[in-house]
Amino acid sequence: MDHPDLELLRDRHPAWRLLRAGNAPLVLSFLGRYFVEENHGTTAAPTITAALDDELYALNALAPGEPRYPKAAAAYLDDWAQSDAGWLRRFYPLGSDEVHYDATPALEKAYAWVVSLRARAFVGTESRLSIVVELLRQIVHGSQADPQARLAELHRRRAAIEAEIAEVEAGHVTVLDPTALRDRYQQFAATARELLSDFREVEENFRGLDRAARERIAAWRGSKGELLAQLVGSRADINASDQGRSFQAFYDFLLSEARQDELSDLLAQAQQIAAVNADRRLRVIHHDWSDAAERTQRTVRQLSEQLRRFLDDQIWLENRRVLDIVRQIEAAALAARDQPPTLEAPLPELAVDEPGVRIALLFERPLYDARPAARVDSLLDPDADDEMDVAALFGQTFIDQARLADNIRSAVPERGSALLADIIRAYPVEQGIGEIVGYLALADDDLEVSVDEREEARLSYAAGEFDGTARLPKVTVTRR
Repeated sequence: MDHPDLELLRDRHPAWRLLRAGNAPLVLSFLGRYFVEENHGTTAAPTITAALDDELYALNALAPGEPRYPKAAAAYLDDWAQSDAGWLRRFYPLGSDEVHYDATPALEKAYAWVVSLRARAFVGTESRLSIVVELLRQIVHGSQADPQARLAELHRRRAAIEAEIAEVEAGHVTVLDPTALRDRYQQFAATARELLSDFREVEENFRGLDRAARERIAAWRGSKGELLAQLVGSRADINASDQGRSFQAFYDFLLSEARQDELSDLLAQAQQIAAVNADRRLRVIHHDWSDAAERTQRTVRQLSEQLRRFLDDQIWLENRRVLDIVRQIEAAALAARDQPPTLEAPLPELAVDEPGVRIALLFERPLYDARPAARVDSLLDPDADDEMDVAALFGQTFIDQARLADNIRSAVPERGSALLADIIRAYPVEQGIGEIVGYLALADDDLEVSVDEREEARLSYAAGEFDGTARLPKVTVTRR
């Protein structure tokens, strides 16, 4: 990130504003404990106000004399929910007339960063390395389409399992030592809490999409079908996005009864291991995940609710318009019963814009006119004496981009870059300007070709009949 980006974050990001606030210790200690550590979800205003009032009373009692935090608890909550703060979300849930509060992702980010400043007596690294290796193994083997390679990996895993079974059958049981247990439990606890934080951020992203849908409905002046097409497309984009697919896969995992039972048993057994010094709150962490996932799913369902409400409102307005028109026709008919309209005083409501019926005669239409079929003869006359020049058919040039990519990988080290002119000096052009264009069109995953229009470079090449000079912008090739 460059300097302007950091300045923008410092001025506008709620998490940075929280770290600069004068009462940041109060905000982080109370809201962090209430919403992050204790994992309270959406809370009614009286409940959280009472909890904050008790907190303020305890803090002010530590400093006799002038209170350190003189404002009322409700006033602090209102300040923290203002748009210039952004640490609490203040809203009315659907079907409730009572104000509720919920933490924002910015609060969780600030609290997580402050918590990370504390010195830890034990920092595990071996478990994270194992996780990294396992993730790489899943990525590589999960993307492998060769059946032989997949079979080789499965045979390797089966051999490892059979060897472990043989060790256990022989009475040699290898267990993790207390250090390894604490290492893995620490990694599990951190990941479990990060999941709850991620759910709050995903919910905030979905809420932004829901807010955009509401604004579009409120300002819409077009047809009903066009708006429905846009809103349904937005819902489909949510489900098809990487974030939507990942969330749905996690939600399906939580809905599986077998996996829930397995997770509950594993958590219960982990809590009974004395070496890990288990946290009681993690005993029911999977229930907290389910609650957070349900809140996120409820936010997504609000888009469908907005569609249904929009249709109901539109139908009500259209029915009301129809009834108004019927009432006008009835009133005009009653008025015309006693005073029939005349040419001098017609009723405005019964005026016809265009009298008469437009008649279209059948024989006014043109008759069907069959067009003659065009005959295309692509064969040459066998009696033609003229010899044709077919050299152009066999003079095609094929640019091997795989060879060009290998040239770049040989000349440029990993995470390095070089000018295209230097690469061409090392590997001279053999096929003229087409080969240079082939360099510019490379699209391999580990190669990136960037063009700087502000500078110009001349590339001279000598390749027999392809000799020449090319004038190009400055081209840089980078290996990721």
